[in-house]
Amino acid sequence: MRRGEVVKGSAWALVTGAGSGIGRCYALRLAALGYQVALAGNRREPLEAVEAELLAAGCAEVFLTTCDLARTEAAEELHATLTTAGIEPDVVINNAGMFSYCDILETPEERIDRMIVLHALTNTKLCRLFAMDMVRRGAKGHILNMSSYSQWMPFPGLALYSASKAYLRQFSVCFAKEMREHGIRVTAVCPAGVATDLYGLPPRWQRLGLRLGALISADKCARRGLQALWRGRRTCVPDWWNRIGIPVCKILPMWLLNPIRRYTKKFQK
Repeated sequence: MRRGEVVKGSAWALVTGAGSGIGRCYALRLAALGYQVALAGNRREPLEAVEAELLAAGCAEVFLTTCDLARTEAAEELHATLTTAGIEPDVVINNAGMFSYCDILETPEERIDRMIVLHALTNTKLCRLFAMDMVRRGAKGHILNMSSYSQWMPFPGLALYSASKAYLRQFSVCFAKEMREHGIRVTAVCPAGVATDLYGLPPRWQRLGLRLGALISADKCARRGLQALWRGRRTCVPDWWNRIGIPVCKILPMWLLNPIRRYTKKFQK
């Protein structure tokens, strides 16, 4: 069997933010490995479209639920929904996220609250709740958290997004060490630019980024993330050239960043 593959229909996987982009690709790849897939997101129509794709591809069973995960009680609600449905996932993909490119003083308070809750609180609680279930039933589970390359980019406008993603990676690495004795693998995936709608890039810019190699496809990101998860890696940065660039991002001086900042200021929102 392929790495990560299970007997068709014998196990469940949960994917949050599954209605589009990387989350959709995770769901398709997990279904191809034999998993029944639970889809969670904040809008039902995109989830239903992914559900149709999964069933057409031969997925044994699909469960979908709508939930706004940027609320303090969201993790418990999602966990309760799956428990009530009799679903105990062996694979949990915490993919739901939101992006912000805006100076902190110009960022609405509501966005600050929602992003920190979504990236930090909700994901932490989901890890704890589903890991407790895995330990209880003696399952050798897998948990993947979507962090970001931006955690190594302390640039103006990215303070909120990069800091919340940095927390998620640090938490994942520490949590992976705690879960090792239980046979549960935890991985943080830290992609750089991905050709999705998360950043607000128009489709033609996404296509150009793919051709130039500045962006990777959502499917490639999902494939690399799952490969790292099955192998038990605690952190994954897709593509070697992005790993090389991490030290450079950390030391870029403001005299170099300021011209970029002046140009990109008009794109902040």
